[in-house]
Amino acid sequence: MNVNEPTWVRTDRLDLIPVEAEHAEEMVEVLGDPALHTFIGGEPEDLTALRARYTRWAAGSPDPQVTWLNRVIRLRAQERLVGTVQATVGPGPVAEVAWVVGGAWQGLGIAKEAAIGWVAWLRAHGVEEIHAHIHPANLASTGVARAAGLRPTDHWQEDEQRWSTPGPDTPTD
Repeated sequence: MNVNEPTWVRTDRLDLIPVEAEHAEEMVEVLGDPALHTFIGGEPEDLTALRARYTRWAAGSPDPQVTWLNRVIRLRAQERLVGTVQATVGPGPVAEVAWVVGGAWQGLGIAKEAAIGWVAWLRAHGVEEIHAHIHPANLASTGVARAAGLRPTDHWQEDEQRWSTPGPDTPTD
């Protein structure tokens, strides 16, 4: 498994760029809509808090068995950041993924394209099992998960259902 390289991931319309503290200035607006927190809880962060979080993310996980991979999503046609994709990898070849796209760019297939590209990149770099936890009422995210090859499981964490990539011996539909 070789996920530690700080590489860009490119899809048809998007660049998934390793997050840096400087991205906070543009992303604070993108993530500032309280509606984005309907299913994940919390409130939008101000610039100082978001910059601090991005600084922690860029520094990496304090656990040597875990790798944090955090990317901002850049929509090339608009030359602007529009969201994020994340993966916490490990221990072992297992990743927990998440995505968020700013409200102004929702409904354009950006989250779907980013998640498909992200999951493909993780798989190509040795991640064998990928999970996401999604509130069942978040139909947009369940659609993104399904498009990225994840399937709902019987496992729940609080009020979110685990979606996972099928294992190597699991039949797919």
